[in-house]
This record gives sequence, C-alpha cells and structure tokens, in this order.
Amino acid sequence: MIYERLRTVPTADELLDQAFRRALRPAKAGKGRGVVSIQRSMVQTVADVLSVRLLKTVHDFPNFDELSPFYYELTETIVGIERLKMSLASVQWAGNKVRSIARDYQKKMKYGDPVHIRKQAYARIASIVNEVDENLRFLNDARGKLRKLPEISQVPTIIVAGYPNVGKSSFVRRVTDAKPEIATYPFTTKGIYIGHFYRDKMRYQVVDTPGLLDRPLDSRNAIELQAISALKHVGDLVLLLIDPAEHCGYPLTAQLSLLRGIEQTLAIPVLAVANKCDLADFHGEWEYKISTETGYGVNDVVQRAIEIIEVSGREREEDLTGARNTDVVVSA
Repeated sequence: MIYERLRTVPTADELLDQAFRRALRPAKAGKGRGVVSIQRSMVQTVADVLSVRLLKTVHDFPNFDELSPFYYELTETIVGIERLKMSLASVQWAGNKVRSIARDYQKKMKYGDPVHIRKQAYARIASIVNEVDENLRFLNDARGKLRKLPEISQVPTIIVAGYPNVGKSSFVRRVTDAKPEIATYPFTTKGIYIGHFYRDKMRYQVVDTPGLLDRPLDSRNAIELQAISALKHVGDLVLLLIDPAEHCGYPLTAQLSLLRGIEQTLAIPVLAVANKCDLADFHGEWEYKISTETGYGVNDVVQRAIEIIEVSGREREEDLTGARNTDVVVSA
C-alpha cells in the first residue's frame, strides 16, 4: 500500500539532538586540524543530518495528485490533503534553508571567531527546525493514520453497506479471510476492512464499510465519509444489508430510506439483502434473506452478487461511452 512504508517523522527536538550529537565527531577527531576547519565541519555535519532527514520526510510521502480517486478522497477525509501539502512544503523549505544557513556561516568563519560563529549557526539552524516542529508532529500523526488504510486490489469488488449492527462485519467474516472486530454497539467497524474469496478461480474482494447513516453528505462524520469513498470509487456492486427485526436499533423505514439514498447516489448495482432471518421476529417478504449467524442463504447471495457483477461488467464493456451500469437490483 502506498503509505505503509512511511517512516516515523521525528520531532524538532529529536532531530536537533541527533544532529548536534553527530557534530561532536568532527570535533573529537579534529586533532592536528585548524580551528576553522573543525568548526566548519561541525556546522556542515549538523546541516547534512538535518537537511537529509527533513527532505527524506518530504520524499517519503507520495505525489497526492497522482493518487487514485479512492486513496485521494480517503486521504482528504482522514487528514486533509491541503494541510499535508502545506506541512510538507514547510519541511522542505526548512531542509533547504538549513543548508543555506550553514554555507553562509561557514564563510563568516574566515573573518571572525569560528567557535562563536559556529554557535551562532547552531542557534539559527535550531530556530528554523523548531519553526516547523508543528508540521513535523502533524506529519507523524498523519503517517500513523494513513498507514492503517487497507490495500484495495483491482479485482471485482462487493461493497457491504447498511446501518450499524445489521451484520456487515459478520457477513465479511463468514465469506472472506478478513476478521474485523464484531460487537453489539454502533460503529464497531472504525474503518474500511478488506477481505477476499475465490469462486471458479476468480478472486473477489469484499469491502466492509463503516455504518452509513441516512443523512446528507455534509453532515456525515469522517467514518461515514470513508464508506462513501469506498462506495464511489472501488465498488462493482453494493450489497446492502437490512435488519427487518430492527435489532440493530434503527427502524426499518430508516433502513429503506438509506437504500433509496444509495440508489440515487451511486451508479453501480445495489442488491438488498435481509439479514437475521433466524430470529423469531424477522418479518417481511424478501427475495434475498440470510442469517450471518447460522450461514443460511449466504452462499446463494454471494453467487447472485457475482452474477450481477458479471452482467454489469459485460454491459460496461459494450457501452461505448464508458458510463457505468445504473441498474439497481432490489427485492423486498
């Protein structure tokens, strides 16, 4: 995944401590050398350590303008791309500025007290690094969040959606190799989880989304926006789970309203599936009903989802304009 190799971003204090410690080596090894030469080497060492580390931090991050729509929107949702760009620009400025300051003060040593000038250079360099400490801390925090993003494969993908506690995580766990946390309180799935399964030697991907609540886009929280990103950019089909027994804590009317909202928002097929059919108070006539608890009907629903994806894929290939299939498969 594009973010998994991001290295820890040190704080300003950590960088300065490392650089100043490293600069002691030229001083200790400077027997037989002139004072000016030793002091210049110390300043050069500090500048090299800081500049290299600062610029490596910048180069570790990808070019955000080249990200896929999926990763671009997730990055924007989780940490904010503009703030990332501004922080990286500040760190890059600091890395270049440190070298410039080192050159200027090395030249001054020829005409003044080299020890005093070296101390002045240290102070000036330290002020530059401290100036971007907030940026460094933000980048390290962003690194921690972005490294947790899942890797999305370029294979047929089923998006599992629905209100919290309707059984999304249980479904993904039953049909794939992914094992998301399962509990009985809302928003168990705190991010996007990925699982895979094989049918007829074909690899399929299942994306477990956070709970999608039936509210306008601008009122959704970060977790819900993650789900929307997945739905818009990586799905070939939305498998919307509904809990007719309302054990999830949300009325059926609200769940059906969510279904209509997804139909209106997304340009991919939607398959509505009623879960928890093993419960005594399960009700309603549903063409597709399952129990993620017992496994009843799960294989049949997976097979139907595959059939819809195959049909949709053929229709896309035949569509000269490249528009995505907008047929919605719903039965209740």
